[in-house]
Amino acid sequence: MAFRGQRPAQSEEMCDAAAAVVAARQGMEQPLTAVAEAFEELARGMEADGGELRLAPFGDTCALVSVLFSSLGIAFKFAESEYVTKVNDLIGASKEYATLNDILDKDVENDSVKKQGSHSRNLRRVRLGLGLIKALFEQFLATEGGSLYDAATTAYGQVCAPFHSWAIRKAVGAGMYTLPSREQLIMRLNETDCSVQKEMRRYIDASSPIIEYIDNLFLSRNIVLDW
Repeated sequence: MAFRGQRPAQSEEMCDAAAAVVAARQGMEQPLTAVAEAFEELARGMEADGGELRLAPFGDTCALVSVLFSSLGIAFKFAESEYVTKVNDLIGASKEYATLNDILDKDVENDSVKKQGSHSRNLRRVRLGLGLIKALFEQFLATEGGSLYDAATTAYGQVCAPFHSWAIRKAVGAGMYTLPSREQLIMRLNETDCSVQKEMRRYIDASSPIIEYIDNLFLSRNIVLDW
């Protein structure tokens, strides 16, 4: 049964998209390694397509990142929940739109880029999620032996805090105290102290051109990134 005001086909698409996220996360013995490899493949695909980023592989790759949020525990549950919802939407949209450019073009045409629930707005939120993980890894590597709390707090302050209300920032700040230790995170990712650094760098390097590409999609249309 569809929700009131929602077409059955839309409901089916969302169910299919949610199933895709679950499937993407299954069988990942080393989730960080799997995510890094997937983003390297995505970057290669974008280069092969002449710099165009196709929506279907983008959605499938981003679905894998949700397991990284899960590894951070309840502190990042807010981010995981919002991120997965937005990725689900983009996976569903890939049945109608071929590229990220296509969804921006359509929302610009309809003057709905920043509208709640639009594909472009959801793309912006997914990009922030990718950027949050990237910034966290950068801080993690920059403070060898430092706490995950410090790395996560700094990363959140850089990437997401400017766009969150005071109430959300306060809740996130309180949740940071529940983060796993540095050693616990490495164990959850099924890595060693050496391998986790290598795989984090792989994610940083592979995701950077994807993040830059998404930012440029908005900036090239004179849409500032202050939302």
